[in-house]
Amino acid sequence: MTAPRVPAIVAAWRLTRVVLHVLHGVAVASRFPRLNRAGREQRIVWWSRKLLRLLGITLQAQGSPRPHACLFVANHVSWLDIIAINAVQPARFVAKSEIRSWPVIGGLVTAAGTLYIERQRARDAVRVVHDMAQALRDGDVVAVFPEGTTGPGDSVLPFHANLLQAAIAVDAPVQPMTLRYADPAHRHSPAAAYIGDTTLMQSLWMIARARGLTVHLGIQPPQGSSHADRRALAAHLREQIAAALLSQ
Repeated sequence: MTAPRVPAIVAAWRLTRVVLHVLHGVAVASRFPRLNRAGREQRIVWWSRKLLRLLGITLQAQGSPRPHACLFVANHVSWLDIIAINAVQPARFVAKSEIRSWPVIGGLVTAAGTLYIERQRARDAVRVVHDMAQALRDGDVVAVFPEGTTGPGDSVLPFHANLLQAAIAVDAPVQPMTLRYADPAHRHSPAAAYIGDTTLMQSLWMIARARGLTVHLGIQPPQGSSHADRRALAAHLREQIAAALLSQ
């Protein structure tokens, strides 16, 4: 069953407004070097929430995110995951290096403090863990998607444990988050799934055409990571997130 859709002209109007909002975001991001952390985060929250509204997406968040020195760990469904989390609590996401070269969007993502990883280089994870640990020491919120790729949204793929070492190394708390996209006809909306050979433009069009799309963000309490085994921690977090996805 396909997701309920709005007329193509409505979707085109949504995307036109999104383009203008993205360009406005570039202007806002250019002022980031002159702002303190609170000022940057305020603008990121405003920009992210407005982007969701322009796309016709309702955000329903439950729970309280820790606002500093924390590692967010979430399941991964779509590029929208970053927008949804940033609409509640801005974080420095770990993302594939290819995003840095995306026109316009790459500049925005970089300005938000994204930590890039070269997935083709097996040893690059060591550098990224070091950078994440330093960010956590500095009081930043860092976010990772340990599945390493997007899934269809109705289940949670196995977690890679390497990046969790950053929190363990500096004794930073870890906070699990669960993301689920729904529409009036689906508990897990196919409009939000960013999988397979779907391009960013195809994904944008599917989302813009969706009617009644809601992103549910479940935020569980933070938990300690001191002296944890990263593989055991990854398995435990995956179990928590998968259980929350079933009951969300």
